[in-house]
Amino acid sequence: MSAKLQWGILGTGTIARKFAAGLRQSKSGELAAIGSRSNRGALEFAKDFPAACHGSYEALLADSRVQAVYVSTPHAVHAEWAIRAAEAGKHVLCEKPLAMNEHEARAIIDAARRHGVFLMEGFMYRCHPQTMRLVELIRDQVIGEVKLIRATFSFACPFDPRNRLFNPALGGGGILDVGCYCVSMARLIAGAVSGKPFENPCEVKGTGCLGATGVDEYAVASLKFPNAVLAQIAAGVQLDLENNVRIVGSQGSILVPSPWIMSGDQPGFSKILVFQSHIPEEIVIETDRGLYTIEADHVAEQIAQGRKQSPLVPWDDTLGNMHVLDLWLQQVDGMPY
Repeated sequence: MSAKLQWGILGTGTIARKFAAGLRQSKSGELAAIGSRSNRGALEFAKDFPAACHGSYEALLADSRVQAVYVSTPHAVHAEWAIRAAEAGKHVLCEKPLAMNEHEARAIIDAARRHGVFLMEGFMYRCHPQTMRLVELIRDQVIGEVKLIRATFSFACPFDPRNRLFNPALGGGGILDVGCYCVSMARLIAGAVSGKPFENPCEVKGTGCLGATGVDEYAVASLKFPNAVLAQIAAGVQLDLENNVRIVGSQGSILVPSPWIMSGDQPGFSKILVFQSHIPEEIVIETDRGLYTIEADHVAEQIAQGRKQSPLVPWDDTLGNMHVLDLWLQQVDGMPY
């Protein structure tokens, strides 16, 4: 068996802990080091996830043991640290959204290309067998011609202006934090309809409600694709909604009850419901690994094969997603992105 990919985690927040827990189940990678903004933060993280501790992000990137870096900082500094990781010769898995806007995303991709490292935006749901099965169902036209996609990812977080979700300087708001998933899914399904990895919309119409701190607390958008597919998407950080995906076709519909987290951090079961009558057909997907383990193993596999980008989340897909998010945000707050 080849040596495991040595990971460094840059940041010590909730998502960093989820990824570290996923690495525990991985057969292809392991946690080598953790980088925080302070020694205390790194040491606290290491109590639960033993690894070399660095009290600065710079020190993590200077660690010769680290081969790949998981960037789990707030959105606003993704670009800085993903670029610096690439410059340090590290492969990069960067949490979604890859950047604050398309311009920053292009800079990150250019850095990865210049320094010859792997780079993927961390849409973990894209790596899961449930998503792959969903794409197969669409391509096999089990519900006929797809007409409409409805995708929702929204939750109600207690308002706190100090929380990153409500801080515009840190990329707060529902569109960047979870709306990116909905846009990604709509573009994935529209692409499957036309036999492509993804499709970009030809029309984006968005609106939303800004809160006291100026971030979009909840927002909706309509997308129109060249293949006559429409999408309705909703996202928010101040509104509880049913977080699911429904795809309506000419001969039925598909409901994905848990499109984003599936069975979660642990191995388990997830399902897709296909409605061609009043009684749905239940398609069960079983996995022997958790969501973040699957993602980490996918990255390690691509790196082992010498690839610089993932076929599941290629760079052009990331840029197309960021472009739509820019348009949506601009229509909500009127600011150019």
